[in-house]
Amino acid sequence: MLNWLKLRFKKTPANSKPRIDFTALKETLGYDLVNEEFFVQALKHRSYLPVAQENRIDSNERLELLGDAVLGFVVVEHLYRRFPDKDEGELTNMKSLIVSRAILAKIAWALKLGDFLLLSEAEIKSGGRKRASINSDAMEAIMGAIYLDGGLEPAREFIEQKVLCNFDELISEELHKNFKSMLLEYAQSQSLGSPAYLVHSVNGPDHEKEFTIEVKIQDDVLGSGTANSKKRAEQLAAREALKSLYII
Repeated sequence: MLNWLKLRFKKTPANSKPRIDFTALKETLGYDLVNEEFFVQALKHRSYLPVAQENRIDSNERLELLGDAVLGFVVVEHLYRRFPDKDEGELTNMKSLIVSRAILAKIAWALKLGDFLLLSEAEIKSGGRKRASINSDAMEAIMGAIYLDGGLEPAREFIEQKVLCNFDELISEELHKNFKSMLLEYAQSQSLGSPAYLVHSVNGPDHEKEFTIEVKIQDDVLGSGTANSKKRAEQLAAREALKSLYII
């Protein structure tokens, strides 16, 4: 299966290969990469493609998809083994915090991954090297590249070292963010009124109820959250809304 996946990634012709300092990249990632082509593609934002006269398939978006799956598996396995007493809902909430765009972007910024990104001049001038969405997507693409280059174990080691090493700190920081306040502030700054939180469903027995809350701004449902309390479900719904608005 791994060999088949490798064949799916089109190589950049040698005479048009982007110039990347692979020695510095190896040091940044803490990984001794073998096939440079995977990492060229992982760092290639779609804005760069018109410059290089390549197709959309040559951007890092396919590797981002693969990396997202690898990251999700490793994180869930970690949570499953570490918290044997937590149920599926709690594990899902913890996982969603750890693999969020905000967390991945912070890690990318700490690594200065933006220095290696292949972007168009217009994207660079508009601050693309620091943009959260571009950096978080590149982090996932790098994980996909490591998986293809070395297999699951190097990818797992990278994720453990870069993502899970500060697990307790990340969870504490994210859980204490008031996503409802952030969403309210955004809505009011855009003259959209106040978000409305509506109970979509209530499931389970009285002593173990599970609430699903939807949040709407004007007539648009922007997010939903499920938890064992209305307040927590509202926070999760607000968080999903912020993600859908590309704010976090």
